[in-house]
Amino acid sequence: EEGAPGRGGERSEDSPAERGPGAAFHMFVLMEDLLDKLKLLSYEEEALRRHNMRPLSRHYFALPTNPGEQFFMFCTLAAWLITKAGRPFEQPQEYDDPNAVISNVLSELRSF
Repeated sequence: EEGAPGRGGERSEDSPAERGPGAAFHMFVLMEDLLDKLKLLSYEEEALRRHNMRPLSRHYFALPTNPGEQFFMFCTLAAWLITKAGRPFEQPQEYDDPNAVISNVLSELRSF
């Protein structure tokens, strides 16, 4: 049963070895696309300067370097994007409960 759904709804052909040699680098391509889109939205001027943060590297979210810092950056960008979309959203603080922050972000996104 080639291509039949496996456990967890995953297709057996979705394993990294069966997707091809470039599959391991796909996350880097996605991160570069994300960074390009954020730059088009002027994230450096509007989001980073306001919070005194440094710009993202091309591989910031593709490599797990500092999960706490990466999570806070993700939440900061998510809050900024929600606000940019016209919804009021309180900027999360670095020491807020991560579960509460994610719950608030997901709740706001569901309401879109």
